[in-house]
Amino acid sequence: MSVLFNVLLVLHFIGLAAVIGAFLVQMRRKGGFQTFWVITGLVTQLVTGLGMMGIIDATSDGGANHAKLGVKLVIAAVALVLAFVARARQKRADAGTAKAKAALPFFHSAGALAIVNVLIAVLWK
Repeated sequence: MSVLFNVLLVLHFIGLAAVIGAFLVQMRRKGGFQTFWVITGLVTQLVTGLGMMGIIDATSDGGANHAKLGVKLVIAAVALVLAFVARARQKRADAGTAKAKAALPFFHSAGALAIVNVLIAVLWK
């Protein structure tokens, strides 16, 4: 079980790198956001996080910190929704039916929430 947990943890970190990396690279843009890696990373993090939570619950006596994991799950889900909204708004902006900056607040919010999730993971004991 520990091998599976470690594989999921590595994939979780790769998802994290995809989200935050894509966010930081595009942070100064005012439009033309590419959301593929943000969405892919967030989905990867949600799936692997749920898998790790299941393994922790199944193998540890004390269980997982469900409050912490619940908060992280909600934040990740909200970030994913915001990334999908940013993608939709960016498509409309590319088509000329919306302002060029239409995706900006949604893209930045998704990236900021991903960073908040990292802070929660590290600082909440």
